[in-house]
Amino acid sequence: MDSASAGPLTPLGVGIDLVDIARVQRMLERGGEKLLRRLLTEGERRYCLSRGEPARHVAARVAAKEAAFKALFPSENGGYIGWQEFEVLRSPEGRPALLFKGRAQERARRMGVSRALISLSHSHTHAVAVVILL
Repeated sequence: MDSASAGPLTPLGVGIDLVDIARVQRMLERGGEKLLRRLLTEGERRYCLSRGEPARHVAARVAAKEAAFKALFPSENGGYIGWQEFEVLRSPEGRPALLFKGRAQERARRMGVSRALISLSHSHTHAVAVVILL
């Protein structure tokens, strides 16, 4: 079934990603602020650095961005979409929300995406994200 014939609840794309928090911690120790500026938007950096265990929150955002990329490009080369073209926000209720920018936004528009659902979770060792595009 192509996206043109999809019903209102038929997913147009699904992505999932799992990130090792200890690996992100090591990357942050080596790359510091420069790495944070490459991976995260200003709002994401502020949020992650304001939390206990920032690496856990950075890992969740990296997982979310990877999952979003996979949802947008399930079976083809997506070309270059930068880390800054996805942003994980928080709704007023505290739920995560996903914002597409630039090329990611254009790809979502071409696919007919009207809504992106996102779920984030983490344990002591890993962060996981699932993105469903409707």
